[in-house]
Amino acid sequence: MGSERNTGEWLRGSGPESDVVMSSRIRLARNVQGYSFRAKLDETRHGELADHLADAIRRTELDEGLHYSNLDDYPSVERDLLMERHLISREHATGEGRRGVAVTSTGNVSVMTMEEDHLRLQVLRSGLDLDACWEAVDRLDDAIEEHVDYAFDPDLGYLTACPTNVGTGIRASVMLHLPGLRLAKHRDRMVTSVTKINLAVRGLYGEGTDPSGDLYQVSNQVTLGRSEREILDELQHFVPRIIEYERQVRERLFEEDRQRLEDRVAEACGTLRTAATVSSEEAMALLSLVRLGVNMGVINDLGVAAVNSIFINCQPAHIMKQAGTGLDAEERDVARARYIQRAMGRN
Repeated sequence: MGSERNTGEWLRGSGPESDVVMSSRIRLARNVQGYSFRAKLDETRHGELADHLADAIRRTELDEGLHYSNLDDYPSVERDLLMERHLISREHATGEGRRGVAVTSTGNVSVMTMEEDHLRLQVLRSGLDLDACWEAVDRLDDAIEEHVDYAFDPDLGYLTACPTNVGTGIRASVMLHLPGLRLAKHRDRMVTSVTKINLAVRGLYGEGTDPSGDLYQVSNQVTLGRSEREILDELQHFVPRIIEYERQVRERLFEEDRQRLEDRVAEACGTLRTAATVSSEEAMALLSLVRLGVNMGVINDLGVAAVNSIFINCQPAHIMKQAGTGLDAEERDVARARYIQRAMGRN
């Protein structure tokens, strides 16, 4: 699981608008008819349902294959690694009790069992590709439903533990890299515009997290009373505006003070290639400038896919997995610096 080659095809950097859009994701929340929501299940019913869902997933046929594992059998570093790859949520990684995850070999599809809802289905794609995400997650949803009776109300739609997911149960999101808006001090303007139309802006790992590395997740907030198509169309109407805004700001910044920005990019690149110790926060900030430099043609010996991969592989659990042993914070910072030097090709 710790191989750098398997961090996920969604990081390949070749999808539409991939200079600004890191990835697209669609997640569906589903619960099983005849069972209380997870938080209200007693231990016996919880175990019974966990077994039922594990069996249903193993019987679900997908072209890419779907490999199920019990998360409660995993050490914490393995659970954190899956969280850092966006295959499970932070709550799922730190939770307790019987729960599991099924992942395809491509790392683009995952199914969480016994998270906040009984099932959380998600599909990731590189770049701005919500339609492809929807087609894939819709097929997955239908395939699992052949073995599971979903809790569904004719008036309300799919019943979910969180009221904001009732209806379609869909949460569509796009991860954007927006260093230009931060450098130009336009970030707050973007956040205000997004929230005014009932979209949510979150950090790298979703709700309650900071926008580390200038990475932001923009997603829908409301599902009840709206179709999946309406939700996707809203995002696909608004996200391109953010993309264009970011591109315009980048161009203007380079036109007005190209030398200073090139110096900042070169300094970030040089620091990452020579530093003896780098914290996770420092690495993300410097990698954001490196990724900007790659996309603006300032850096020519790295590709977007390589930088995307480093973003994930320099996270704490990935560093410990690569080391093969437990590391304290200072040891992780040293190991992270060494990993980044190898990945970037130290000059």
